[in-house]
Amino acid sequence: MAIKRLPIGMQTFSELIKNNYYYIDKTPFVYKLVSSGKFYFLSRPRRFGKTLFLDTLAEAMAGNRELFKGLYLYDKYDFKSHPVIRLSFGSGDYSKLQAELETAFELMFSNNYRELKLPRPDASTYKNPKLALADLIQKAYDRYEAPVVVLIDEYDKPILDNLTRPEVAREARDILKNLYSVLKDYDRYIRLAFITGVSKFSKLSLFSGLNNLEDITVNPEFGEICGYTQEDLETVFADAMEGARMDLVQLWYNGYSYLGKKLYNPFDILLFLSNGKTFSNYWWQTGSPGFLIEILKRQRYYLPDLENSRASEELLNAFDIDRIDIRALLWQAGYLTIKQVVDDPLGGRAFILGVPNAEVQRSLNEYFLNYLGNRVDYTVQYRSPLMTALERADIDTVVNMLKSLFAGIPYNNYVNNEIVSAEGFWASLVYVFFAALGYRVVCEDATNQGRIDMTLETFTDVFVIEFKVDSAEAPLQQIERRRYWEKYQSLGKRIHLLGITFSSEERNITAWESKQI
Repeated sequence: MAIKRLPIGMQTFSELIKNNYYYIDKTPFVYKLVSSGKFYFLSRPRRFGKTLFLDTLAEAMAGNRELFKGLYLYDKYDFKSHPVIRLSFGSGDYSKLQAELETAFELMFSNNYRELKLPRPDASTYKNPKLALADLIQKAYDRYEAPVVVLIDEYDKPILDNLTRPEVAREARDILKNLYSVLKDYDRYIRLAFITGVSKFSKLSLFSGLNNLEDITVNPEFGEICGYTQEDLETVFADAMEGARMDLVQLWYNGYSYLGKKLYNPFDILLFLSNGKTFSNYWWQTGSPGFLIEILKRQRYYLPDLENSRASEELLNAFDIDRIDIRALLWQAGYLTIKQVVDDPLGGRAFILGVPNAEVQRSLNEYFLNYLGNRVDYTVQYRSPLMTALERADIDTVVNMLKSLFAGIPYNNYVNNEIVSAEGFWASLVYVFFAALGYRVVCEDATNQGRIDMTLETFTDVFVIEFKVDSAEAPLQQIERRRYWEKYQSLGKRIHLLGITFSSEERNITAWESKQI
């Protein structure tokens, strides 16, 4: 039997099926979509498999049944043929908005007229995207005497490319809002419309009037519509994953949740396998979060609050250019995921968000650290020695390295000036240092005796840490008095108590004390 190929960067369903690539059968979700509704919206992070799913949906709706032989959909669906219109903004760079959009529209619409064998309109029609899409839908419906399928990929990229320039982003939003209004106006000619993107802009801002657009982003029935599950790795990818440390694979790459099973980003797994099962920040390397850091700087967000932050469903659904909540943005971009669903007394729900896995935690916090310290040598100079010191429980070395790191950080570079004398400022910095290593770090860790300022957990040790600023009280005494360590005694790990005192005047650690339990 021929060795299966890894579908790295592959977004064409027919190529995967015909050329012996690994493929996770997502056609049960195609069946659900075509059987129950008409207008759908899906938000997922980049590189998560949205485009491949859209192409799978296109082949099914075009009636290409033989491609689905052996898959769930093959004997479930009638494969009636429909003309398929496809618009994608994924490949453009829209920092020069007008020129890039004009080129994108001309290319997209001319390709659709050619693929559907329809007479092309006058070239001036392309300059009015709303008119072009309306003309395309009408002609396709008349030519094939069948309702049309409209698939829109990365619908929001022209806006996201300009998020740090609100006036340009608003211009992009208005252009796209005008385009998408055609879906409402031509409802009677449409069999199915499916829209994907990274962000969830509010219906009022982009899909005004399209009241029947069903958002399946956090619908549990579609939780695994994109991404790989643990079961997928252990069955479909079983031969490729042979010999891999599955516990570390899960730690590094698993953890995304959309109210279904926990998911891997496919891009991570495919590159992990392609690179000889070497652990690295594959997804992260495809795009830095520069625009996120810029927004975090403007809003002066307290970093530890990212972990276990609470967000209402309304907050995640109300995202817009003029109302950028950093929690919603980080969740949509894949830097946070849903950890828990919390029901409120009135029947609604809220979400507890957190970093999905070690890859994102390590990379995101390292990026913050490089920004805070105005340096790019953290990985080379500090990570390995700091990890070694923690694994050896060499607290002298750990504290001295923290002192060295603090010495290079402008204290007002990130956090509000008014809290420089507060424990939260220093907790934020220490959180970044430790979280950038990839370890589990919890701030305001609740116990039955109060809240621990910070808990750091490695593979062999637990560090219970208390901070004081400009205080004569020894922080270690508070840990001992409230017996904070008891929460972790059942883990079978060594437990270390660490009290650290900071000086807001010296902007560094001035005293510390430790004890092993």
